[in-house]
Amino acid sequence: MKPGLASKAGTLFALLCFLGATTPGRAQPAENNVAAGTQGQTPPDLASTPTDLKTPQTVAGEPAAGRRVRQITPGYESTQVHHTLYLPSNWQTNHSYPVIVEYAGNGKYNNKYGDSCSGTVEGCNLGYGISGGSNYLWVCMPFVEVAAAGKRNATTWWGDVDETIAYCTNTLGFLCQRFGGNTDAIILTGFSRGAIACNYIGLHDDRIASLWRAFIPCSHYDGVITNWPYPGADRESALVRLGRLAGRPQFICQEGSTRATEDWLRSVGAKARFTFAELPFRNHSDQWVLRDVSARRAVRQWLRDLGLP
Repeated sequence: MKPGLASKAGTLFALLCFLGATTPGRAQPAENNVAAGTQGQTPPDLASTPTDLKTPQTVAGEPAAGRRVRQITPGYESTQVHHTLYLPSNWQTNHSYPVIVEYAGNGKYNNKYGDSCSGTVEGCNLGYGISGGSNYLWVCMPFVEVAAAGKRNATTWWGDVDETIAYCTNTLGFLCQRFGGNTDAIILTGFSRGAIACNYIGLHDDRIASLWRAFIPCSHYDGVITNWPYPGADRESALVRLGRLAGRPQFICQEGSTRATEDWLRSVGAKARFTFAELPFRNHSDQWVLRDVSARRAVRQWLRDLGLP
């Protein structure tokens, strides 16, 4: 789709009708999965449910099964740009594995519930919790900014979008070749800023859009809020990106309620394979995946329904 089509609303609406034919679905709620304001109650805090997983710390050294390392893609050695790579606990050479690519939320975030986000690749949790640490390569990608001192990871917003996309595509090519990533089974996920990135970065142009098998945006969605401080935050631009989804499935989850995203997608006639899940906590946090809750069970089943582990 050419960018010039963004001003032709009728054409965009027609194109979106071809995104798919599946009726949007909803993951079944858990017993305590109460949306914000439902029955006059406030959803519980994350701390009310114990964790059953702990995200591995990032360490220096060579990748190995069950180990998460800081890594620099070949060609970027003279920069400060880096990603983290986790090889599944059952990883073996000469085998093929699906890949979860994750983008972090904005850094310097804190709220009244004690939730925080560093905005770093080391601070991500979704891919580990979704996979449980096995069967998937998990890579946390940076947003790349170009500063006076050179290229480095951006902890807020997108940095340089072209550089961010280039690092992602170069890194995936390297990782799939070197560590057995299955190029036909790459899942894109992200929290908050990273959730918006599922479409804003992941569907930014035809080349990067072609990489993904499916998407898991968590806590925000491209086009729902339009006053973000970056170019292309408007709904017309978001519609152009959404046109590149091309019917692929998305598991859309949000604390409180997914209603705003559902209403936005319904208003533009989008009929792709959307599944919606409301998270059972009040927190703006990606650490729900470290707990045995209905949303985590639902996203794992959703992946199995796609023919993935």
